[in-house]
Amino acid sequence: MRDWMNTLLLSVAAVVAGVGVASAQTPPAPVTAVVFENVRVFDGKTNRLSGPSNVLVVGNAIRSVSAGPVTPPPEARVTRVAGGGRTIMPGLIDAHTHMMFAGIPQSAGLTADIGFINIAAAKSANEMLMRGFTSGRDLGGPIFGLKRAIDAGLTPGPRIWASGAFISQTGGHGDFRLPTELPSPPGNHSYSERMNMAAIADGPDEVRRRVREQLALGASQIKLMAGGGVSSAFDPLDVTQYGPDELRAAVESAANWGTYVTVHAYTPRAVRQALEAGVKCIDHGQLLDEATAKLMAEKGAWWSLQPFLEDQDMVPFPEGSQSRAKQLEMIAGTDTAYKLAKQFRIKTAFGTDTLFDPKLAERQGAQLAKLVRWYTPFEALKMATADNGELLALSGPRSPYPGKVGVVEEGALADLLLVDGDPLANVSLIEDPAKNFVVIMKDGVIYKNALKAQADRGTGR
Repeated sequence: MRDWMNTLLLSVAAVVAGVGVASAQTPPAPVTAVVFENVRVFDGKTNRLSGPSNVLVVGNAIRSVSAGPVTPPPEARVTRVAGGGRTIMPGLIDAHTHMMFAGIPQSAGLTADIGFINIAAAKSANEMLMRGFTSGRDLGGPIFGLKRAIDAGLTPGPRIWASGAFISQTGGHGDFRLPTELPSPPGNHSYSERMNMAAIADGPDEVRRRVREQLALGASQIKLMAGGGVSSAFDPLDVTQYGPDELRAAVESAANWGTYVTVHAYTPRAVRQALEAGVKCIDHGQLLDEATAKLMAEKGAWWSLQPFLEDQDMVPFPEGSQSRAKQLEMIAGTDTAYKLAKQFRIKTAFGTDTLFDPKLAERQGAQLAKLVRWYTPFEALKMATADNGELLALSGPRSPYPGKVGVVEEGALADLLLVDGDPLANVSLIEDPAKNFVVIMKDGVIYKNALKAQADRGTGR
């Protein structure tokens, strides 16, 4: 009986880990190699392209980058891609995504069956990959199932550094309950809590519990709501959320797992409190002042900024509404926020924070291109590749993908884009990925190869 129970427990543990039980007779997977020939390299870190080069990918990693010939392993199945002098660059990284909610309206996100939400999210994830975004830091939503399906090869999509549920105080930015649901009876959980969209936690002990739950489920980092938000029902924008003891409880619990806490916050008071508690990343921060930006630089914290402007990428709330007033206040701070980030040389990440709007999600690359309002094309592209890759590495042992992303260099993971043109000279190329990203590779697998289609048409097939 004891042997039977041990076998059962081992099997369950293997399934939970997503590895299954391998058969001893399973043959080893064949070695694959891809050679990108005659390409110019933007490595994610250097402000100019290389001369004509060849890039060798073996398995899921970059084996060599060379001006001379590259030699695949003799046993490998080799695919050759004729670059024709085009640019090869790292896959793009979005440091603030919500993949479960990007492609559906808010009403569906809060009321629809979770099966529908997962299927819609799988479609959105595939579309994100086809826009050249091969990685995303997901900062809130029931993402673990989608991530597992992508990692298992069941559906295409980007790599996901998952936070799991938004962790929010009662009445905070992550409290999606209706006013008629308050006060909530003890032990009563709303739909968003039951689906792991949000976790309401008040007091240090409850915060620790909710943080540990997300880490147990596979979170790479923890997302807390530390201040008021634009779209939330209960909280004005100036509200500071959580107290120092609650924030420290989250930071300590994450640190015990080797990872970090990032917070949603806009105002100096909310950000300063989070920084003093040991939070490593601030998301948004459009209303910060010079003193708080200086403190962020001194602490070595990351600033995950989004180019929120009153333009086609900002869907306005109804005029006269509380959310519209909050939105306009937040947008007015965007220029100042980017200027402060540059002034104090704060480690800055690029993210979109797209929610509940599939048309806006389609403009992911266009939102990145908007950074040239404050940065050079090189600085903008570096932010969305090497810099964002450095932020993802902050998850330490909780990073789900051993290896380096955001760069083209020997040993890095093979997340690559072949661009028809020079994005350092013309950053607008990334606004039209369907036309200009002719090859998209993630983890050594080619998901798009428009060059092959062109070659097939040329031979009359």
